[in-house]
This record gives sequence, structure tokens and C-alpha cells, in this order.
Amino acid sequence: MATREKRLAQFDGNGAPPTDQPVEVLCEDHSGTYQLPFACRWIDGQWRNDRTGGMVEATVVGWRLPRARPESVADRG
Repeated sequence: MATREKRLAQFDGNGAPPTDQPVEVLCEDHSGTYQLPFACRWIDGQWRNDRTGGMVEATVVGWRLPRARPESVADRG
């Protein structure tokens, strides 16, 4: 399992997150750190689910621009 420091280093967004694009976020609770399975946006001082617009009810400790996903076999065909 990744250490907290290693996870935080992977979410290297510096400064305020961009409001014009979705980002990946790292959250933390009493069990440890975890990445949300959906993209989020920073809107009016709050983290929101990019798709639903719902407020994220978790402690966000880091963000990063979305990483490129590997091309799947289905995409090639």
C-alpha cells in the first residue's frame, strides 16, 4: 500500500486548481488516503463532482490534472 507521502507526491497540483477543467483529487479520512473515482472541479471555493455538480463531502488533500488513460483493445478496433 502506498504511503501518505508517496500518494501526496503523485497529486502535485500547486496553487489553486483550474476552474475551467476537471481534475483528479486525493482525499483523506481516518482510514487513510484515497482517490475519488470521478473527476472534480473547484467552483466558488468548493470541490464539486464534475458530472453531477454535487458537493464533495470529503477532505481533499491534493489534486492533479487528469492522467492519460492507456488505450484499450476495444479503442483500437
